[in-house]
Amino acid sequence: MHKVLKAILIIVLFIGFFEAGLLSSYTIVTSQVPDVKGLIDLQIDTINGIFSSDNLNNVVIQDPTPLNVSNKQELATALQNETGVDGIDYDNLTIGTYDSKDNDQINLNITAYGYSSSSSTSSSSIVISAKPDYKILATATANMTNEGEFKVNIDSLKINSILKIYNSASENTSNSTSDNLSQ
Repeated sequence: MHKVLKAILIIVLFIGFFEAGLLSSYTIVTSQVPDVKGLIDLQIDTINGIFSSDNLNNVVIQDPTPLNVSNKQELATALQNETGVDGIDYDNLTIGTYDSKDNDQINLNITAYGYSSSSSTSSSSIVISAKPDYKILATATANMTNEGEFKVNIDSLKINSILKIYNSASENTSNSTSDNLSQ
């Protein structure tokens, strides 16, 4: 019983010090008296939002549904123009959705790989190369066409992030290091 009370006391003290730190930092940053009830309600709402069953079921359990679109070439060109890369890997352009395909308009998650310098002689937006330089994450909406296919609304395209991929130099270093360690 003594250990249980000790654990509860430690948890209560931790929460108390956390709240005191939150209130004092709020006062320092804003130079105003903090709204204690508002800050506590904000914390409770945030925690409830993170651990709600709807949020956990939709994000943690469900994988995005792959989707084929009718204007993939146009999407690749738009991604190239928006991001400023020299080319988009058309074969690895993936489009998925968490929405139901029964809807007329759905939200898309787009993952593409871009190249900073084209290794092909063509000046098209499709570049086939061994190693991409960038990973592009974007969102857009798509509408159902009369033919039953989805067409990406290019005007809704939004670039979320462009990540630099470190290629050959880091791969060669890591491979040679692991080869030396295994001998």
